[in-house]
Amino acid sequence: MAALPTETRILQRLDELQHLPRPVYGRADTLPNIPLGYRHRHPWGQLAYAVRGVLEVRTDGGLFVIPPQRAVWIPANTYHRVFCPPDTCIRSLYIDQALAIREGSRCRVLGISPLLRELIRAFSELPVLYRLDGPDGRLVEVMLDQLRAAAEEELMLPLPADPRLRRICRRLQAHPDDRTSLGDWSRRIGVSEKTLSRLFQRDTGLTFRTWRQRMRLLSAWPALEGGERITDIALGCGYDSLSAFIAAFRSHFGSPPGDFLRPRRRTAEEDAG
Repeated sequence: MAALPTETRILQRLDELQHLPRPVYGRADTLPNIPLGYRHRHPWGQLAYAVRGVLEVRTDGGLFVIPPQRAVWIPANTYHRVFCPPDTCIRSLYIDQALAIREGSRCRVLGISPLLRELIRAFSELPVLYRLDGPDGRLVEVMLDQLRAAAEEELMLPLPADPRLRRICRRLQAHPDDRTSLGDWSRRIGVSEKTLSRLFQRDTGLTFRTWRQRMRLLSAWPALEGGERITDIALGCGYDSLSAFIAAFRSHFGSPPGDFLRPRRRTAEEDAG
């Protein structure tokens, strides 16, 4: 049997590996967590966990927004791009696809419980070539069990395949406060409103109105993490009032936006919301 590579060699370039050195690989102080904005894939699954900041993962079918204390599961061989602000802190686990963390080939955003957070932290301190048959191996098994049980969260925005719809969606994502109606869009691109509505439903599974509302709510996460005033966030996302934004946010995510602000930036107005 060929000798296992040394840890120094393993840590140099992940993309040069043909096989993971262990079924689960990833440490806090090894490869720099540099977001890869170009389209790429891995022959193993990846769990990208946002310790701090908001991480965005784009696949051919959708945009996944990962606020702090959440993670995105990216199945093996899934093409994706990764974006995040400079101060984002990411912990990535690379997991052999034979371990079957999740069924199917779609990405998912997962909630990270306090227990799972501590398991990931403890795992990140293990040697790359940890022993499979000792305490380290048992820690990994518990962490994998918790990952399999982690709840999925609705933090995904489906993206259409139709190039006309793609142009509309890119415009709205760049300008969440854009109020152009579906009828106005239909006139701009030269199709009937009924046809445009049908195409939107076919490609995204959502109505235009529902898609735009989800896009606006997801676009609020980076500003919340940055500590901006909720009133400014609401207006920037296209809502007429603070109360309307808070009601929509609470309905979709189960809590008001003030619960997710960094404490150092909270104000009396935001706490009241």
